[in-house]
Amino acid sequence: MRHAPPARRTLLKGVGALGLGALTAACRVGPASTTDFGGRGGADRTLTAVIGYGNDGTWDPTQTASAFCMAGNNHIYEGLLDTDPISREPYAALATRIPADAHATTWRFTIRDGATFHDGAPVTADDVVFVYDRILDPDTHTLAKSFFAPWLQGVRKVDARTVELVLKFPFPEGLARLTLAKVMPEHVFSRPGAWDEAITGLAVGSGPYRMTAHHPKSNTTFEAFEDYNGPRPPAFRKMNWLTIVDAAPRVATVSGGSRASAQVADNIPYANIGQLEAAGMTVAGGAGMNNLFLMFNTAHKPFDDVRVRQALRYAVDTEKMVAVALKGHGKPASSFLDEANPSYRRARTVYDHDPDRARALLKAAGVRGLEVEILAVNVSWIVDCLPTVKSSWDAIGVRTTLAPQETTAVFTKLDQKRDYQVVAAASNPNQFGLDADLIMHYNYGPENLWMGYTRWADDPVARRLFRDMERATREPDAARKRAMIQDYIDVVAEQAVLYPVVHNELITAWDAGALTGLRAQPYPGINLLQARWA
Repeated sequence: MRHAPPARRTLLKGVGALGLGALTAACRVGPASTTDFGGRGGADRTLTAVIGYGNDGTWDPTQTASAFCMAGNNHIYEGLLDTDPISREPYAALATRIPADAHATTWRFTIRDGATFHDGAPVTADDVVFVYDRILDPDTHTLAKSFFAPWLQGVRKVDARTVELVLKFPFPEGLARLTLAKVMPEHVFSRPGAWDEAITGLAVGSGPYRMTAHHPKSNTTFEAFEDYNGPRPPAFRKMNWLTIVDAAPRVATVSGGSRASAQVADNIPYANIGQLEAAGMTVAGGAGMNNLFLMFNTAHKPFDDVRVRQALRYAVDTEKMVAVALKGHGKPASSFLDEANPSYRRARTVYDHDPDRARALLKAAGVRGLEVEILAVNVSWIVDCLPTVKSSWDAIGVRTTLAPQETTAVFTKLDQKRDYQVVAAASNPNQFGLDADLIMHYNYGPENLWMGYTRWADDPVARRLFRDMERATREPDAARKRAMIQDYIDVVAEQAVLYPVVHNELITAWDAGALTGLRAQPYPGINLLQARWA
């Protein structure tokens, strides 16, 4: 995922006044201080935000699932269309309008007049084709490929500012997905090694903010792009986004009203809601697909046996987890989808707490004296949930060890194909969109990254599942498609290879005396494209 082969070489062109070398340096060299907190002052003060996730994931928009990096990229880059952060309705971003016929098999887009990249080069049709060619390239494995390859045949240049997307079949859901193809300058990212630099923080877009410094595990800074002429103009002259994964210092940074070091923070622990409200902060939640999932390595016995996977799922006391760890701000998973999703239906297999059934399944599988290490991310609310998993598994005779680590460390091990037994981590496909087809393809598919982690893609049940998923994608009737998706989600639930344990509410806090136009997202990160100083 993090080491896709470089794209074809092209001559550097249109670099603009900065020059490529100066631009690259500008995105890497930080200010003398990384604690420019601003506070309540003039309109030119710095907005400081606290993100409860690491900023050291990949910044390549075609690859990233990092909450911090995706949120940052939404301010740096634009798609032809982008989507509202809450409703996920598409709006014209780099393109001048939304196609009139969503069911057409050709969509034509014109790039808005005067759109430029942060280095001063104009945005052209070649840049659009460049990004889509990378996503659709059969020899380049990007995360975005699963969102586009099933339905998009290709993208062709009509003239310098016009492109056409050619679809394999009518797919109206694709319009909202165009926000996932952030348009990137070919003259920057076609040079050798540039995609590797994108992993570590090279970011050059056409959006309202440009990255000015990036310090992994510390902070990332942004500045308003003065030449931006699109639909979401920048409201803040400078922004400083802090990455603080540990809950206590994150809450401390946003506490204290006008004396706080930051004006907004996401991933607020439930236990601190009252404290922040008492300090005068606005605290709001968003419920959606955010979930704690368990993922099994099916190449590591006995997790190749579905009965063992099911046993460990039935053993988890999810009601206790919701009450104790989530303080009531969540629900046990009753489907892969959360209950608010338009395509939700209760799955045929639901893992209600049933330790007796768990013991019986282990006995039927011939498993005794099982010892399990859970490799887990150190996201604060996940860490809060882990003791319930351990105590539940210990209670059925499964000796359990918890091994929480930084998220980047966990997924580096997975990318390196190291052996493991079970992973516990947070996921929220709503970062990418709301449609169920997208959500399920994010996690399941024959060349899917997650299926590589699970070592399950060659299982006969998996192969049938993937065929059913592709048939559902191509189904033109909306009601029939929904029923087909619900049916294959039943298979995913029964197999329990990678499946949610609980869906929870995400909490955001901000100083309403300083900021207006903010809305709490049901997925990690923040979106400040419609926010402004109060």
